[in-house]
Amino acid sequence: MKRWSTALFLGTAAVVALQAGTGAAAEVWKVQTSMTAGESYYQNIEEFWLPKLAAMTNGELTIELTPVGSVVPYNETMDAIALGVLQGDITSTSYFAGRSKAFSVMGDLIAGYDRPEQIALFCYQGGGREFLQELYDEFTDGQVKVVGCGTPAREAFVSKVPIRGVADLEGKKVRSPEGLAAEVFKRAGAAPVGLPAAETYTSVDKGVVDAADFSSYTMNDSLGFQQIAKYPIYPGIHSMPVLQFTVNKAAYDALDESLQVTIDVWYQAMVNDLRLRNDITDQELVARDRADPNIEVIDWPQEERDKFRAIAQEAWAEYVAGDPLAEKALATNVDFMKRVGLLPAD
Repeated sequence: MKRWSTALFLGTAAVVALQAGTGAAAEVWKVQTSMTAGESYYQNIEEFWLPKLAAMTNGELTIELTPVGSVVPYNETMDAIALGVLQGDITSTSYFAGRSKAFSVMGDLIAGYDRPEQIALFCYQGGGREFLQELYDEFTDGQVKVVGCGTPAREAFVSKVPIRGVADLEGKKVRSPEGLAAEVFKRAGAAPVGLPAAETYTSVDKGVVDAADFSSYTMNDSLGFQQIAKYPIYPGIHSMPVLQFTVNKAAYDALDESLQVTIDVWYQAMVNDLRLRNDITDQELVARDRADPNIEVIDWPQEERDKFRAIAQEAWAEYVAGDPLAEKALATNVDFMKRVGLLPAD
């Protein structure tokens, strides 16, 4: 865990408090994202949702959005927020898995959830946001506030061969991130292959891998995957990565209660809007591809999805073993999943 300068932090907090107390200047928060400036999510936030925040707060609070790595490395935003170098981030929770596997579990519980709305429900009504706050308190001495979490998309699955259920994964070479995702695919009979994102398209095209854990149907299509991999699985079977919004706690505490409530509501509405925008585009593209005789869009039946989740449960348990925070992260998820019927109750 990185340590920061107490003097620097206190100085930043004093400036924030002075500005808030005098009303002399509107708050402008520098917020780094896990997105590139060219991504649709980034563009939608910048075009639609930053102006909405300014309008909702009468200009008292605005955000200066910056792309991934623009201020600090992608996995150091936590420290930069605590120091006041950044006032916030809208980023992937999984980026901090190097500090604790709990961030990986909270950031993408592979094969855990069926729909993005379930992750939002977990975050805001099932204890997810509260546990994320516990994690941040552990690694930043309480200097970072978790505003919200959720996922803007359910990832699809790229495949050159028909995979219509768990049995069809046997022996298939699957591009997968290392760690929990790779372990789940391995237990399902596939042969996970670690590849950087930049090499995935070529590897699928040349048959280095049969299938790939990559991104949403819309993103996959924009990169041309449906031209080379004619058996996409939609909705996906595996991944729904979580985006979180965390901010400097001193800056947050300096806001009056109405602004605190506004920024909470703003983020929930924004993630929901991103999900809706992605969902309609996904469905339009799926409808187009289902009408194409050269493409078979595969939708796993629920019993196969449940079978895959049962396999994943074994991988989850082994992955978190020995990391108390990760064990608690998994227990928090599992308790919620039992409440809503995603896992059988004890």
